[in-house]
Amino acid sequence: MRSHIPESGPLAKLFSVILGAALLVVGFMFSLVVLAIAVVVGLVVWGWFWWRTRRLRQARRAGPAPSDTGQVIDGEAVVVEERITRVISSRSSASPDRHSPD
Repeated sequence: MRSHIPESGPLAKLFSVILGAALLVVGFMFSLVVLAIAVVVGLVVWGWFWWRTRRLRQARRAGPAPSDTGQVIDGEAVVVEERITRVISSRSSASPDRHSPD
């Protein structure tokens, strides 16, 4: 079963080539816009990070803090676990907690 599609003329072929080229140009333009937006967002994030860390960079350039004597205090830490075990004694039947089956 063959479907019969009439062949397009040279004018239709020319129109499809022009339309295809125009779509490629429009797609390229939109990709450039998206790329420009990504660059701007990246620069804003970098600028914000640079601004937030400026005091840290200044402190690092100034040298060690005045309270820092350059001495290292070495030590050990031991973790002590304290376990409390509760011994439950057997309760008598007269205990107020228990109810008699009466």
